[in-house]
Amino acid sequence: MDKNPLSRRRFLTIAGMGATAMALNPSLPKAQTMDAALKDRYPVVVIGAGLGGLTCAAYLARHGFSVTVVEQHAIPGGYATAFDRAGGKFSFEVSLHGTAIHNNTPARILEQLGILSKLELVPLPEMYRVKSPEGEWHVPQGDPERFIRELATRFPGEAEGIRAFVGDLLAIHTETERYGAKSERYRTWTKPLFPLIYPTMWKVRARTLAQMLEARVQTPEVRHRLAFLWGYYGLPPSELSGFYYAVATGDYLQNGSYYIKTRSQRLSDLLAETVTAAGGTLLFDMRVEHVLLNRGAVAGVALADGRELPASAVVCNGSALTLFERMVPPGSMPDAYLRQLRSYRPSISSFIVWLGLNRALDENSAGYNTAVISGRGPEASYHAGQQGNMDQVDYTVCAYDHLFPGYSRPGTATLMIMALCGYGPWQRFEADYRAGRKADYRVQKRQWAQTLVRRAQKDLLPGLESMIEVREAATPLTNWRYTGNTHGAIYGFEQSMDNAFMNRIDNRTPIPGLYLAGAWGNPGGGFAGALRSGQMTFEQLCKQCAAGEIQSRA
Repeated sequence: MDKNPLSRRRFLTIAGMGATAMALNPSLPKAQTMDAALKDRYPVVVIGAGLGGLTCAAYLARHGFSVTVVEQHAIPGGYATAFDRAGGKFSFEVSLHGTAIHNNTPARILEQLGILSKLELVPLPEMYRVKSPEGEWHVPQGDPERFIRELATRFPGEAEGIRAFVGDLLAIHTETERYGAKSERYRTWTKPLFPLIYPTMWKVRARTLAQMLEARVQTPEVRHRLAFLWGYYGLPPSELSGFYYAVATGDYLQNGSYYIKTRSQRLSDLLAETVTAAGGTLLFDMRVEHVLLNRGAVAGVALADGRELPASAVVCNGSALTLFERMVPPGSMPDAYLRQLRSYRPSISSFIVWLGLNRALDENSAGYNTAVISGRGPEASYHAGQQGNMDQVDYTVCAYDHLFPGYSRPGTATLMIMALCGYGPWQRFEADYRAGRKADYRVQKRQWAQTLVRRAQKDLLPGLESMIEVREAATPLTNWRYTGNTHGAIYGFEQSMDNAFMNRIDNRTPIPGLYLAGAWGNPGGGFAGALRSGQMTFEQLCKQCAAGEIQSRA
């Protein structure tokens, strides 16, 4: 049986705290005005306890809605989780390298939910380190001026373009934060003036990252360095929305990147506790099989154990493709909507190797987070990953013990080696994997893991193989198994030009009372994107309840 890299420990919900009177807490966003008793008539079911679903559920519960979160796994968090091996000797982070939760929208969301003060955020020693055939270079933490200066010193002929491009990133981040802080009424009223109020956002609305770079710099190596985070958004510069890259990267450059101590599971647990403390319910090890409709509108969900949960609204934090192709009744969706949905591609997946080492790492060995790149460029690396070529794909090594003392037990160390990976190379194992026949699958998984370990030993950590005490790996099929994401996608739908920014799929769906939240919805994937998506869906649901557009259960 394939080991569970996300752990099978059961999350213990907080019981007996009661449904506290937290509705319309003034520290929360102003929900559409509703009578408190009326909210009891609008029970909500959230499918999936990832960050988007948990955020939406936490807002709803604290505003007095009856909320039930149904999660197929034993713990909350989706990819924001951790797991143990060797009897708890090693605790592995599932996904997080660093996230921007400081002086921005994600921080305000967590503050509104009463969570931010409970998180211990550790600033990364540097945002990024890259090792290439040309040598090593570093991206400083939260210091865009230093980043500009160091890169311009190395490439003086591109100094003006470097400054202009980084200026674009910072301006887009600033404009996006300003736009997000405005009320929906203000945004609607000023919509005709958008190009004037938010000129940088408007300018890049139809540009890929490659087009943004081409407008500013000419040297390929400089473009590669300015696109240093493309892999964290799942598409190469030629296909990636320039806006999405700019918003996230501008945030990192301006505010820095942070790790959630002791693991990202802490954030997920706090969100789950917020739901239950406000009277919500979380059901683990349970799957939603179908969304029930009545006269074309949401009526509830059917669970795998045969129970039905009545609901006026259902929020899907899982795959939008699974939702509409398998969980809603056939014929309930407009054909045009389904065609549009099927034109969007699930994002790339990942192949990850976790290593528990039998000795501590020397302080001079590898940085906290190092990307090893071939020098052939992002496009070539992306296609190598899609094809499953682990000998040529760029990869990252995260040495968590360089982040803060005590990450691992004394005399040990914890590593993650990660490469982007397409679903195609693993699709031939899918039927057998689902049926529990995994012998051939495991052979390939071991081979791929050994390739990445061998490369990391050669490129960064001499003697690595002799240090390994515990080795675990996850494939796109592992991702699918524990998150339900189509093709094991790690970013939901791709942030391609036809599904990003102004074109991004709406969290409201054609079925009254049915919503998306999380990576598959708006604005998209990543920790920050999922948190914002959950907040947006909460606001939309409140508005439609107040307007009588959702069926009451009264």
